[in-house]
Amino acid sequence: MSALEICIEGVGFWAPGYPDWNAALAGLRESAAADPATPAKPSPALLPPAERRRAPQPVLLACEVAAQACAASGHAPDSLASVFASTHGDLIITDYMCSTLVSAPRELSPIRFHNSVHNAPAGYWTIAAHCHLASTSVSSWHASFATALFEAAVEACAEDTPVLLVAYDTESTGPLLAVSPATSIFGVALVVAPAGTRQPTLRLVLRGEASDAALPDGLPADLAALAAGNPMAAGALPLLAALAAGGRSRLSLAAGQPGTLDVEVDA
Repeated sequence: MSALEICIEGVGFWAPGYPDWNAALAGLRESAAADPATPAKPSPALLPPAERRRAPQPVLLACEVAAQACAASGHAPDSLASVFASTHGDLIITDYMCSTLVSAPRELSPIRFHNSVHNAPAGYWTIAAHCHLASTSVSSWHASFATALFEAAVEACAEDTPVLLVAYDTESTGPLLAVSPATSIFGVALVVAPAGTRQPTLRLVLRGEASDAALPDGLPADLAALAAGNPMAAGALPLLAALAAGGRSRLSLAAGQPGTLDVEVDA
């Protein structure tokens, strides 16, 4: 297929000990350790205080990194169509719902049921940002980051406009921990646009052949542990490391079975 050429206009990042993209850059470039003083979860200012108290972790993560990326890009949050992605959604709520339906189905919380759907973070974001543009939520297991990046690139190039990409995963619990392991939380957001004069730029080619994606050599210990404990971090960190390193590089991201997203980076 023809290559898609895009640029990255803004980045948002949140992980334990790395509350923004500047902190992540320090970790990727200088092996800076995670800051233990970072709060256990983000607190996005875009959400009203009552919503921040009630919202589950995927919503907090998604809204925090999305707001960071918008601010870094200079685009207003209500001006961007969006693509949201998660490997498994909110497994803490899924575990609660399954357990409650078995033990006491009449006690199922309507609010938790409302938050259980895969596109809940996209809904919270568009409402809080007063955004009426299209929003897509995708999932393709451990290929979710590459799938979402490709989807956002297609939309940006087809519509000739910037698109907000938001990818996140939270912890697993209960029996689901064995099915979809995740022991930490992670979120990243990118504002992508058709390639122009801004850098960094990406050239994407999707091909129907499987490949084994690998994390970059020399990843700092805290970020390597993050990748081992969060499937979205494992999918996104190869690209983020290439952006942090600067210069030209090539990498391949797992994009389904079979499928590979080849990425040429010029940072």
